[in-house]
Amino acid sequence: MTTAKRWLLPDGVEEILPREAHKLESLRRKLLDLYGSWGYELVITPLIEYLDSLLVGSSHDLDLHTFKITDQLSGRMMGIRADITPQAARIDAHCLNRNGPVRLCYADSVLHTKPRGLLTSRVPICVGAELYGHAGVECDIELICLMHATLEAASVPDIHHVLGHVGIFRALVDAAGIDAETEALLFDAVQRKAYDEINAVLDTAVADENLRALLTKLTQLSGDEKVLSEAVAAFASAPESVRAPLDELAAIAEGVQARIPGVRLYFDLCELRGYQYHTGVVFAAYTPIHGRAVAKGGRYDDIGDVFGRARPASGFDSDLKTLVKLSQAAFAKASAIAAPLEEDVALATMIAELRAAGEAVVHSLEAGLPGVDQLKEQGCDRKIVRGAGGWEVTAI
Repeated sequence: MTTAKRWLLPDGVEEILPREAHKLESLRRKLLDLYGSWGYELVITPLIEYLDSLLVGSSHDLDLHTFKITDQLSGRMMGIRADITPQAARIDAHCLNRNGPVRLCYADSVLHTKPRGLLTSRVPICVGAELYGHAGVECDIELICLMHATLEAASVPDIHHVLGHVGIFRALVDAAGIDAETEALLFDAVQRKAYDEINAVLDTAVADENLRALLTKLTQLSGDEKVLSEAVAAFASAPESVRAPLDELAAIAEGVQARIPGVRLYFDLCELRGYQYHTGVVFAAYTPIHGRAVAKGGRYDDIGDVFGRARPASGFDSDLKTLVKLSQAAFAKASAIAAPLEEDVALATMIAELRAAGEAVVHSLEAGLPGVDQLKEQGCDRKIVRGAGGWEVTAI
């Protein structure tokens, strides 16, 4: 690489300059304060660790997105985290070892081998919350409400939520006796909503006409609240293992609506995101000004089993960089005060008092003060000058 090209960064990797960094840090602090007000405790997880613990309970997709290197000390494979959820699960199961519910939150960078979507960063700042130790719908209701509060705090406009439940599809597959290979084919077709392929797989693999009809119906159930009522009616004769997750989804929707009047809920009963590790409800938030989910989560019970303690678990996360881009907040940065370079006790006292009061004071690095253009470059709109009564702050 020539000297002229040494400033180039890899695709999907970006520097964050002062103005953008101020926005990101302002929102990060705001969200962590929000999570703290709900009782969520901040954790900071390692950037790199052994691969076999980093990918616990994760999907094949996460495995593909994880950078892998060899530890020069042990010779074992290590991974650079692409997701913080498995790490938080380990902290709950192995490190904290509490009996009751545990609420954890985080805001830190992760690294992906390739972008998740068009024009997305390979170094997102993952911000989210996890709740461990409670199997009831109250846990999922709280997290969906907190996800909504996250987007409101970030001033993301026109939020709506899409809810699903992987347990419905999984129960129907089990009831139909579909083998693993055929399940994978059906799963792929359902995710792509390739209805001709879905019908072809079902016609071949499912002999029971009623179960075949229920699986077909499931792939068509997406839309507003009417979908939930339609699903309850359509699955009234389904096995209990199918109706139970549907009832759970209805209870979660009712709880969210009770806590957030006017919330816009939609349903996609064949939404199988994270099917390999999610065990119950899945949820995502969208806005019309962005083509992908701006936040997503779901239930992933028993992920802590490999760490010696299986616990019910549910959580969500979002990319802080995306939230800042979509935010309609101003993120105004306070202007600074320029101070001359003089050894004067009264001046030093004044500067200390201004900084203690929350003002930013920028010391000149040479005698006197720079010109107006340079002061404005440094973010100053005021300056400290010696007046008739001593040091005083004046406008530039």
